[in-house]
Amino acid sequence: MKKLIAIIGMAGSGKGIATDYLEKKGFTKIYFGGVIYDKMKEAGISITPDSQKKFREEIRKKHGPGVIAYFLLDKITKAYEEGNCVLDGIYSWDELLILKEKFQDSLKVISICCDKELRYHRIANRVERPFTKEEVIKRDISEIENMAKGGPIAYADYYILNNTTIEDYYQRLEEILEIIEKQEGEK
Repeated sequence: MKKLIAIIGMAGSGKGIATDYLEKKGFTKIYFGGVIYDKMKEAGISITPDSQKKFREEIRKKHGPGVIAYFLLDKITKAYEEGNCVLDGIYSWDELLILKEKFQDSLKVISICCDKELRYHRIANRVERPFTKEEVIKRDISEIENMAKGGPIAYADYYILNNTTIEDYYQRLEEILEIIEKQEGEK
């Protein structure tokens, strides 16, 4: 049975761990943040925390808050028709509503959560796109206030608390996959 799973969470929560894990299990990964980076590169805009924030907000203001889902809808549909698909980083309530309207109960949402100070530490120490604590706080507030990111996190089907070991993280992810598999088998 094919699966369509969206991984959501605040910056530094560990979304990439789940999407990379699922990609290794044969899922096609579609990265929502990549649309922003691609569009910024096309426009010749250098990528910084401030330029990302400004661009994310402007593109949504111009095209609507669900614009990234609309940009990716055909790609997601095609990937899901061909097999398992994982969506990395739904950013807004509107994006979730667009995807739920299209895929209904086939779309399962997993929210990755962890303590704020731990997220700040992880982001400051990551190799790709490290941010300071102040930059992350600014981004968190912007994503909650301007993009309604809290809604999808609060309304997720499943949760992973990513405060402990990678083994615990993978174990919980596998539990969720088993639950989804069982539910799909009962339909």
